[in-house]
Amino acid sequence: MSVTDTPNEAKIVSPIDGSIYAQIPYTQNDAIQSALLKAQTAQAEWAKQPISFRAKLCRSFIAHLVGQAPTLGEELTWQMGRPIAYTPKEISGGFKERADYMIEIAPEALADFKPLPKADTERFIRPMPLGVVFVIAAWNYPYLIAVNSIIPALMAGNSVLLKHAQQTLLVGEALAMAAQAVGFPEGLFTHLVLTHDQSSKLIGASEVAHVSFTGSVAGGRAVQASAQNHFINVGLELGGKDPAYVRADADLETAVNNLVDGGFFNSGQSCCGIERIYVDESIYDTFLECAVAVTQKYKLGNPLNPTTTLGPVINKKAAENIQADIDAACHKGATALINPEQFQEVQNPTGTYMAPQILINVDHSMRIMSEETFGPVIGIMPVKNDDQAIQLMNDSPYGLTASVWTQDRDAALAIGTQIKTGTFFMNRCDYLDPALGWTGVGDTGRGVTLSHLGYGQLTRPMSFNFNLGA
Repeated sequence: MSVTDTPNEAKIVSPIDGSIYAQIPYTQNDAIQSALLKAQTAQAEWAKQPISFRAKLCRSFIAHLVGQAPTLGEELTWQMGRPIAYTPKEISGGFKERADYMIEIAPEALADFKPLPKADTERFIRPMPLGVVFVIAAWNYPYLIAVNSIIPALMAGNSVLLKHAQQTLLVGEALAMAAQAVGFPEGLFTHLVLTHDQSSKLIGASEVAHVSFTGSVAGGRAVQASAQNHFINVGLELGGKDPAYVRADADLETAVNNLVDGGFFNSGQSCCGIERIYVDESIYDTFLECAVAVTQKYKLGNPLNPTTTLGPVINKKAAENIQADIDAACHKGATALINPEQFQEVQNPTGTYMAPQILINVDHSMRIMSEETFGPVIGIMPVKNDDQAIQLMNDSPYGLTASVWTQDRDAALAIGTQIKTGTFFMNRCDYLDPALGWTGVGDTGRGVTLSHLGYGQLTRPMSFNFNLGA
């Protein structure tokens, strides 16, 4: 592979105050080629090791990072702005949960499949490692997103090259240092600091056997285009416009508290965050009153303050785009229920601090109800019945998660089977269970991570057929 010359350093500009939090040298072209060759060599030996050996090292890797959760959490807050009250829990909570589960199920998920016996014949299908896996991780949940692919890839016998988003490059550095500290073989796990051009060339390199990408729809198309000249799997987790439907029989307090949190946690910067809510018209006014009351309890401010519950969005451009969608909706007739002046005690020199917002009188002609906003704003519409809710929930190019809020399990199942989505929830949202496949439909992408199914994407089936009667 060959790429053009690269700039010297990548800069992390903190959304907290606009300062340059870190500068990290880009990986130079000869070092990328060296990393590829080392990854191939390391993978060949790693694949020979028993699963128990891989599990021991992977558990040490996770434990090393969990032990640094407070320090890494503060570092993460500086990089992407999530309040420090929450960032350490990404590492000690979901990151550990997902890794532990994928390590635990590996022996079963990677076991030989044996069909019905046949006389004088031994036959089985064995999941084989792919080789070098290239993971491209996003900034909004940088440890969670990375671990979804890294641990199962390693457990399956692959080596991993990681490119982390520029905004959270120190997460990639922390992962690489942990791998070195616990004794991963040289070349087995490498973090590369890459430009878009370098990434594109690496995706197209013959040494890469699989790409796992999390990011925008446009980014997913670029990844797919870069991989088109060789036959590899490309896993793409892209956008979301996740809906919720609150039926008349819902537990209102549970629904409001969870949906408001699902919309505003991480300043709404979540692929599976709640962006649109449909409420049975009989409880619509009450739902709105409760949702506004809960929203007004948020404390917008410096995320390094342990009492802050809502931090800045990732950068000024993102804030401007979110506000433009709000303004466009209001220009078309939407009504904003939250007065931003209630949150103006925060200093906002960077233009990244945004008050949470709830919009009503919205419809699907507005971007706020049709395209991913990725910010602290929720559109809410009344509906007459289940059929109308289903029609509106499906009126989207995306399909990552959807939820229904009801006390009727059978009704929830009947609704869920009609929704075009990867995961359907009853009475919960904005959650990823590692025992279930994480996948989507439409512009949300393709492929699956986590669960037993996630191992299928990181291995290839190889059939063995032995004639024992010869």
